[in-house]
Amino acid sequence: MTLEEFQASLTAAAPPPGLSLAVQGLWWDGKGDWARAHGCAQDQDDRIGAAVHAYLHRKEGDLGNAGYWYARAGRAMPKTTLDEEWRALVRDLLGRR
Repeated sequence: MTLEEFQASLTAAAPPPGLSLAVQGLWWDGKGDWARAHGCAQDQDDRIGAAVHAYLHRKEGDLGNAGYWYARAGRAMPKTTLDEEWRALVRDLLGRR
């Protein structure tokens, strides 16, 4: 699935089948449902889930909590926009499928 196909899927009522919890989190975030996105990211207890979790807390404006999750993900907090980070995460994580 490409970024463009992923973005087009945001018109559906549910995420496409076969996505990891972290990618489902990005999908829900793309739909504007932060709470559901956070639940998905939180339920994937690995570095990938932590990266999405970090992004979501950065988006929320809780930079202290975001910093904790970026550290758990082994990543630095990006200096890009939130939209750029979202797209980069989607591309990266779809490429791991």
